[in-house]
This record gives sequence, C-alpha cells and structure tokens, in this order.
Amino acid sequence: MIRILLTSLIILFSSNLSSEEEKDVYKYLNLFGEAFEKIKNNYVEDVSSKELIESAIEGMLGSLDPHSTFLNNEELNELKIQTKGEFGGLGIEVTLENGFVKVISPIDDTPASKAGIKAGDLITHLDDEPVLGMTLSEAVGVMRGKVGSKIKLTVSRNETEVLQISITRAIIQLKAVKSRIENDIGYIRVSSFNQKVDQEIINAIKKFKKNNKPIGYVLDLRNNPGGLLDQAVSVTDIFLKRGEIVSTRGRFEREGSRYNAIKQDLTDGLPLVVLINQGSASASEIVAGALQDHKRAIIMGTKSFGKGSVQTIIPSGENVALKLTTAKYYTPSGKSIQKTGIDPDILVEQAELKKIEQSTRKESDLRGAIDNDQDSKTQKKNVDNGKETKDDDSNDYQLSRAFDLILALNLVNKKTVQ
Repeated sequence: MIRILLTSLIILFSSNLSSEEEKDVYKYLNLFGEAFEKIKNNYVEDVSSKELIESAIEGMLGSLDPHSTFLNNEELNELKIQTKGEFGGLGIEVTLENGFVKVISPIDDTPASKAGIKAGDLITHLDDEPVLGMTLSEAVGVMRGKVGSKIKLTVSRNETEVLQISITRAIIQLKAVKSRIENDIGYIRVSSFNQKVDQEIINAIKKFKKNNKPIGYVLDLRNNPGGLLDQAVSVTDIFLKRGEIVSTRGRFEREGSRYNAIKQDLTDGLPLVVLINQGSASASEIVAGALQDHKRAIIMGTKSFGKGSVQTIIPSGENVALKLTTAKYYTPSGKSIQKTGIDPDILVEQAELKKIEQSTRKESDLRGAIDNDQDSKTQKKNVDNGKETKDDDSNDYQLSRAFDLILALNLVNKKTVQ
C-alpha cells in the first residue's frame, strides 16, 4: 500500500519539478516509506496505518507554523460548530509556543474566563500530564471532554507564577456581541467574529440611535481571538465611509485579495475608541488596523497579539481537511500584522481602580454650614436625564479611560461648534 502511495506522489510532483528535485523527492519519499514499514513491523505495540499517516501529516503541517494543522473528522465538525457560535470545552483560544499551549485569549463568560485564565498564560500540564511533546490537536483533544467533567490546568504566568487551576467543562454558548448605553456613549463588546456578528452590531447601533442618540462609541475588542475574515470586513465597514479595509497576499501575486468599504458609516462619524490588548488577534487586528489607518478611530489599550496570517480549510479525503496558512493580512497602509501586532494610539495598561479616602475637610463638614438650596433640584435633574449607568465595569481602568476620552472629544466638538 505504501509503495503505491509513494509512486502516486512521485507522479503527482514530477510534472512541476526539475530532474534534480525529482531525485530528492523520490529519495525522501522512499525514506518515509521505509520508516513507515519499520514502525509497522517493529514498534513495541501495534499501531494502525491510518493513525501513522495522520500523525505524519500532522507533523508535516505543524512544522510549518503554529496555525497549520490536520483536521480529522471530529476536529472538522468541531470547527464548523465553533464558527456557528456554540461548542463544547473550556472557552479558550490557544496556539502552540515552544512546545507549550499558549492562551491567545479566554472567551467571555466561559469556564476558563470565570476560572481566571488570562491571555498569555502558558499551559504546561493537563491533569498533571506534561503538554511538552503533544501536538496542538492532541492538547486540545485532552481539554475537550464530557460536559460537567473537570480538568486541572497547570499554568505558567509571566514566567514567575505557577498556578493550578481546576475548570469544569461546559457547552460554550458564545454570545459574541454585548451592548449598552453608558453616559450617552454606545458601548459594544465583541468577543469573537463568528457568524452574524455584523448584524448584531448594526442592530445595537440602531437601538442606540432610536432611544438615546449617543455622543460616541467604544468598540471593545480586548481578548477577542478573531474568527471569520468576512465578518471582520463587514464589521469594519459599519464604521467606514470608503477605502480599503484589508488586503491578503499569498505566495503568488494572483492569490492576493483586497476588501473595501461599500456601505456608509452607520455611526455618522461620531467619536470612536477601539480597545485592544494582548488577547486581540487576527480578525480583531484587521478591524483595529483599518480603523487606525483611516484615522476613523483612536486605538487604546496595549499592543495586540500579532496573528496576521490567513488559514484556509482545504478538504482532503473523506471528512478530513488541511488547515493551511495560505496568506498574510496587510492593513490599508500596507503594514503586515504578523508578529508585530497593532500598536495603540494611546497606551493604557490595565490597572485596578481604588477609591482613595480623602481626609481633608470640606465646607459641608463644618457645623452650621449654610445649605445649598439648589441641591435637591440638581439631584432631581440628574435622575430625570434618564442616563443609564452600569457598575459592572467600575474597576475596568482601560474602559474608564475610553469613556473619558469620548466625553472629552464631545466637549471639544461642542466648543468648536460654538
């Protein structure tokens, strides 16, 4: 069987190879066939031909980059489910780095997020079994499991902390878009770019306009690991009038593509702040990069992840596929996102907000101080304004700074008009 396979491969390749290259291919494919037969005949335990060949393909793809991989039937079905917004597991987007599983980002409101997993964490052990030596698919396979079952992750954080984190597996129902009005600012949180994200954002903006007429918008892409390219393009198009959004360039010139804005800016050019951090990757970086290059938004937060490559799912055989890196992303200015990421216009590290108790005395502390007869009227006016405020993110320093910036820009615009 293996001899027939090798002969077929040589015939397939020979039409595009020089005679010297053809000799090399023949030599190395023969080496592969010899290794295959020796493993089948001499390995300490019986191993199936299917398992050996799939592992060989997985190793071949894994040697190229962290995102190219072999998808068996189960993994291919899981990928299809994930892009639809519902899947089983822990709720983390991961890659492989130096033999360990690196967390790109935890997904909002999932077991991993609630357990305290953070972007940049390195998972070194799964249920006390070392990750080193596993492929990414194998590690992900271990992390998947029966809903309600537990798994213990050993996590290395910042090269100084080692944490033991127990997580209960669950069905991950991914609500990709959350929105609200706060201080007359439209806040839109996008946790991933799965199907119909663009329509959810459009619906949120329409609702804002109908009820509140916002003074600006905050688009929160922190810890967003990416997703579908077409959704990244459509979401960017919501905030742009015209111009290029992103281009992709493959190995050959004919493989490149350009995507341009075709709609109108649904936010009417109001101030826009986009929040990013280390967990913002791929599609998130496309959105942030395009809005930054067109000077449509102020990018705030910390440097993004730097995944600027395009993966294509190529069916291969019966119910299996190759996930192969086929191109790189470029922002409208021609900048590659790969390994460099998006630098924020305003660097704001995340910090914990704490209220400082003031010991100084005020006029109101003095005995016999005269009352302000406008106090009750002012308080009533504030209530009647009907501004919706939330305390959920009161300790989110980056988000607070984004809101402050929108308020400041609105104040400047008012003064300019006057």
